[in-house]
Amino acid sequence: MPPDALPAPALGILLISGTHERAHYAFVMAAGAAALGRRVVLFATNAGCRALLADWSGLADAARDARVAAAGVAGLAELREAARELGVRLIACEAGLRAEAIDPAGLLPGVEVAGIATFLEAAGAGQIISL
Repeated sequence: MPPDALPAPALGILLISGTHERAHYAFVMAAGAAALGRRVVLFATNAGCRALLADWSGLADAARDARVAAAGVAGLAELREAARELGVRLIACEAGLRAEAIDPAGLLPGVEVAGIATFLEAAGAGQIISL
């Protein structure tokens, strides 16, 4: 990086939707930004918390993943693993888990359970995208 270049701002991704399409693209964005060296935090709340479960088959239209993979596009499992390997911080909203009656024990290893203040602090002055 040139000496006068500033580091890229953090990217905060707020996943509210419980659809496969939005969860898939949240992880596309997370992995892509992290691969470019950006600090990324993905915060899932309400139905979006299902995307952070070890078994994400509860997402609406989860069968879409097979169609995506058949088209030669990385599926949700591959994207989630890539995001984790690239250091994306994954946070499940404590209130969202309760609202959706989701047991935190079913979350992927390494997923934090925290509130919106933790997400906003992690995103800092960076961009926030909502899906």
